[in-house]
Amino acid sequence: MTKKIKVSVLLTSYNHAKYLKKAIDSVLDQTFSDFELIIWDDASTDESWQIITSYSDIRIKSFRNEARKRGIWGMNKAISEIALGEYIAIHHSDDIWELQKLEKQVAFLDENPAIGAVFSNALIIGENDEPFKDVSHFYYEIFDQPNRTRYEWLNHFFYHGNVLCHPSLLIRKACYDDCGLYRYAFAQIPDFDMWVRLCLKYDIHVLPEKLIQFRVRLNEMNTSGDRPETNIRAQFELLQMLKNYRRIETSDDFLKIFPDSKEYLKQEGFDMGFALGMAALEPKTLHIVKLFGLELLFEALNDPERARSINNLYKFSYQDFIALTAKHDVFLVELRATLTTQLREKEQTVQELTQTVLGLRMQLSEIFNSRTWKFLLFLRKLRGSRREKL
Repeated sequence: MTKKIKVSVLLTSYNHAKYLKKAIDSVLDQTFSDFELIIWDDASTDESWQIITSYSDIRIKSFRNEARKRGIWGMNKAISEIALGEYIAIHHSDDIWELQKLEKQVAFLDENPAIGAVFSNALIIGENDEPFKDVSHFYYEIFDQPNRTRYEWLNHFFYHGNVLCHPSLLIRKACYDDCGLYRYAFAQIPDFDMWVRLCLKYDIHVLPEKLIQFRVRLNEMNTSGDRPETNIRAQFELLQMLKNYRRIETSDDFLKIFPDSKEYLKQEGFDMGFALGMAALEPKTLHIVKLFGLELLFEALNDPERARSINNLYKFSYQDFIALTAKHDVFLVELRATLTTQLREKEQTVQELTQTVLGLRMQLSEIFNSRTWKFLLFLRKLRGSRREKL
């Protein structure tokens, strides 16, 4: 008979040999002991696997990919095929847990059966465990969040993005069974995509204690660091994540998530896609959210039956939609044009200044090579030699 375990800890590992031992030890030293630790190494090329296999603790189950498949592959494999725990905890090999993390989070979920998952605040640390002091950095205080209902979380995610710390998570395994695993096509925001799907069905909670030490790497080397490739990729992934909001089932749920959009709930009827599309076009939304909104409206207006209904309910036709597509510059066409014009003006200014400098250099050259200048230079030297003799 398989022994029941309270918590399955999933630690993803990839080339973090410098930090890995502290990450593992911070789990093994927990004040709560009823757990298994599943370590999944993603074909590390440093000493990570040697460090992992040096442990003999019977609570550890270690696995290694022969070729790199990214962290969520190992997490999904562990959740669906390996993990025995009632609860799942996610850990990363460059972060550190405080010793009471599991004890406090397990107690919370045990006492609150209606809550699907519990997170915590995080102490932000740097490359060498030092306190992180860059107050302008994205991660400096992003995890300092108040608690919200699941509807308020969905609103916050829609308009502001992700603010939850993945390696602080303790979640009921049943939530993965109900909401699905992490989606493989996501590289930047698989956790964010999961939070939206989770909050469509479950409430969550954030403990105010800083129960993990979240490391911000030098040179933006975190998976979600501010690098060109991550920023570009994240836009596409955000557009895919937003499609989860199409799962909102009732006008009541819509109104709880978007209370400022009650104007789209008419006594005569309601079109969810139209209402969601208009909510996405609020001035405060990101360009990618606006693109999502325009796509919803385009889809609705190209269904003849829905188009007639929308026109009757909201006095909105395809002519109004065409006006919106010119108003919301989701691809930053005008910004690019403005920046291009400014760049050309700066280049022209540089060219003019370059010509001015060349002209001045030519004038100086003519002066220095003139007979008058050479005669004056001779007199200066002559006066200097006389002063030395005196």
